[in-house]
Amino acid sequence: MKALDIASPEAVETGTLFSSYALGNIELKNRIVMAPMTRSRSPENIPGDLVATYYGQRAGAGLIITEGTSPSVNGVGYARIPGIFSTAQVEGWKKVTSAVHAKGGRIFLQMMHTGRIGHPANLPEGGRVLAPSAVRAAGEIWTDTEGMQPHPEPVAMTDNDIAVTIEEFASAAENAIAAGFDGVELHAANGYLLEQFLNPATNQRSDDYGGDAFRRNRFVLEVARRVVERIGGARTGIRLSPGGVFNGVQGIYDGMTEQYSRLASSLAALGLVYIHFVDHSAQGAPVPPKETVDAIRTSFRENGGSTLILSGGYDRSRAEEDLSVGSGELVAFGRPFIANPDLPVRLLKAAPLAELKPELLYTPGAEGYTDYSSLQE
Repeated sequence: MKALDIASPEAVETGTLFSSYALGNIELKNRIVMAPMTRSRSPENIPGDLVATYYGQRAGAGLIITEGTSPSVNGVGYARIPGIFSTAQVEGWKKVTSAVHAKGGRIFLQMMHTGRIGHPANLPEGGRVLAPSAVRAAGEIWTDTEGMQPHPEPVAMTDNDIAVTIEEFASAAENAIAAGFDGVELHAANGYLLEQFLNPATNQRSDDYGGDAFRRNRFVLEVARRVVERIGGARTGIRLSPGGVFNGVQGIYDGMTEQYSRLASSLAALGLVYIHFVDHSAQGAPVPPKETVDAIRTSFRENGGSTLILSGGYDRSRAEEDLSVGSGELVAFGRPFIANPDLPVRLLKAAPLAELKPELLYTPGAEGYTDYSSLQE
């Protein structure tokens, strides 16, 4: 079945999940989003033909958001994740965007600076493990050269480090557009650098970038502002995970709802095209506080924001229900897209979903990556 069938009148009648949607200046053929998922298939941090095949196979989604991609040599915390800071990386990503656009898909690049979640063995030459404060993350991280290693103590960022990093995000956004992406998503969730500034457990600064909740918002807003200046708000989204505990950030804390409400209104004022909520409770994480999520939704919409992407353990029925009551405008699906490259077709036809092979999520090569079959096959 061709992707065109998903956007046919017959498909639209089955529910809003399969109707088209105007996201900023682009038209999505359906409201199904492929969520960003780390897959570690980019040796030397350069996406190649295999990565292009993987995303091209999944171009039936209305919108693909790529795996987390570093805007800087300092942000490549994991083995074999891609970057967007070199000419070779831009050329590699051109293959990916071409593969997706050739099938009528749309694709945003998720910019993820891992901050303190990393190890020198995973960084390119000259890279440093940076964070808002010198607070070591608990646990260990995989390195291809040294196996499992404890997280090192990160270097607390100076004012100059902050200024350089903001410019790196802006330059990376320009690189993404040069590579053919329809836009970028700022990863301010899951305990990576942007959320490390938002969260009191990882931000123990007492300057203009820390202390009270609104100063903790400053770094994220300055990154967002600079990116919007370079590529426009219609091409800029953001991912948030209020109340999450992934990578050692503090979950619920005093003033969180007010902080995120203020953040959402400021992001809307900058013209960001969407906010993407993270809800990993289906995988055992805490449920995001309803009052915080509601406050973000209200603040974003009341200040001109229009699109909310919902994510976290969705099936077709729940997605249709949440869309119908206005909880969001788009719904992201994560792991089901790994084993089901034609997931939108399977959802439309209520076909069984294939099971993924979890042991192959982050291994090199095609196995467990591009070798999953579609219904047609």
